[in-house]
Amino acid sequence: MYHPIKRLIESSIFKNVIMGLIIVNGITMGLETSKNLANNYALYFDLFNLFVISIFTIEVSLRIYIHRTSFFKDPWSIFDFSIVAISLVPLSAGFEIFRVLRVLRLFRLVSAVPQMKKIMTALMAVIPGIASIAGLLSLFFYVFSIMATQLFGEKFPQWFGTLGESFYSLFQIMTLESWSMGIVRPIMEEFPYAWVFFVPFIFVATFIIVNLIIAIVVDAMNEMKESEEEHIIEEIHSGESATQLELKNLRNEIKELKSLIVSREY
Repeated sequence: MYHPIKRLIESSIFKNVIMGLIIVNGITMGLETSKNLANNYALYFDLFNLFVISIFTIEVSLRIYIHRTSFFKDPWSIFDFSIVAISLVPLSAGFEIFRVLRVLRLFRLVSAVPQMKKIMTALMAVIPGIASIAGLLSLFFYVFSIMATQLFGEKFPQWFGTLGESFYSLFQIMTLESWSMGIVRPIMEEFPYAWVFFVPFIFVATFIIVNLIIAIVVDAMNEMKESEEEHIIEEIHSGESATQLELKNLRNEIKELKSLIVSREY
């Protein structure tokens, strides 16, 4: 049973079926948000959800049977296992939150699609770099929030009355969402030189620090692409070496065969 099951779960047909089931399940979850459809077809939605989680449970169980302990050494396998485990929690009193968390099953599409998995792997690899930049950005926000609260909090308490409000207002400014007409220009009517505070903040927070995060992600993607290219080149070279070795052995065998034929003739 081991080898047939292994061929089944590693086959492209099986993987495509699981992928298609995830996509269809995502569509039905979206339809469930419609009160009209949810009331009229609640039974069908529940039956389909039961069918989906049953298939996913069987699939994960078969993978555990095939890979044994190595299954739990693979982060993506642990991710799939966790998603299925959440879906198996009974929706009784105290566990209503897990009804909402069922939608996490759609994230299995990330582990099912190779290109998505590569992107997520690259993002996971740059977490330390992003964390460092996030720490720098948080420090930058903290300093400017204190300054903004002290400078503008008395006249504009709705935006900078407290440290938390200043944080949020500066975050809005960083995203460039209505930062000029919505916040800065009204402040400049009271404080004409307020632009001296906000323009450097936007320049550093938006155009430097945030773009550093983008640069780290792009660099990680390039490194992954280069690694894949090097792996392909190594495979080509190893294939060429094996071919050359086979040709060499074949030539030696032909020489031996010729020597044998010549010796028999004489």
